[in-house]
Amino acid sequence: MPAVRIQGLTRTYQADGEPVHALAGVDADFPRGTFTAIMGPSGSGKSTLLQTAAGLDRPTAGHVWIGDTELSRLSETKLTELRRGRIGFVFQAFNLIGALTVEDNIRLPLRLAGTRPDPAWLAQVIERVGLTNRLRHRPSALSGGQQQRVAIARALASRPEVIFCDEPTGALDTTTAAEVLALLRAVVDEQGQTVVMVTHDPVAASYADRVIVLADGRIVHDMPQPGAARIAEHLAALGHRRVATEGATR
Repeated sequence: MPAVRIQGLTRTYQADGEPVHALAGVDADFPRGTFTAIMGPSGSGKSTLLQTAAGLDRPTAGHVWIGDTELSRLSETKLTELRRGRIGFVFQAFNLIGALTVEDNIRLPLRLAGTRPDPAWLAQVIERVGLTNRLRHRPSALSGGQQQRVAIARALASRPEVIFCDEPTGALDTTTAAEVLALLRAVVDEQGQTVVMVTHDPVAASYADRVIVLADGRIVHDMPQPGAARIAEHLAALGHRRVATEGATR
């Protein structure tokens, strides 16, 4: 059974009285213990896909499973409980609580869920992300890379079945981004976690086992370990096709 499965996923918004299809019947499985990158031009539906798959947004139609649990069957309360215990989310903007220490930020999902942390696991996570000597610091005293490491540790604290990442390196310099991506890669390889990451960067996507490219709310490429150069070629070709199509409709 995959860690995440989406079937016929559709998300429609209203803009100026007209329907806009952010997702148009997307099907995909995300196997356990794999790292998948989701890419595509602006407006392609990649962030919407991530948010609906993570249970942060309700689809207009279609289904999402986390393991054997179908999300549309859950009440808002049960959905919140599932997100706290079985899903981790890493945001580009970190979303840390400034008044809390690093340790308290990492433990926050466990506190909200009312569950006791596994001390050995928590210590392992903190050591793996390199924050052992920063636990008493506030987020404002950390670099951008360190703050993102706190966000990753927070996502890992409850041992979730899947970790969703929305542009986790978008606000980081090249060196720090490489460190964060190596950490996500290690989480998959060493801990058997499942990572699904939205990114615009072909180099970031090259850390993944698989790259899914969206355009106009649909999957147009699904590539196993394509490498940064091939990813960039596909995105460039997609951009040229979009420009040609838009020019033909004017």
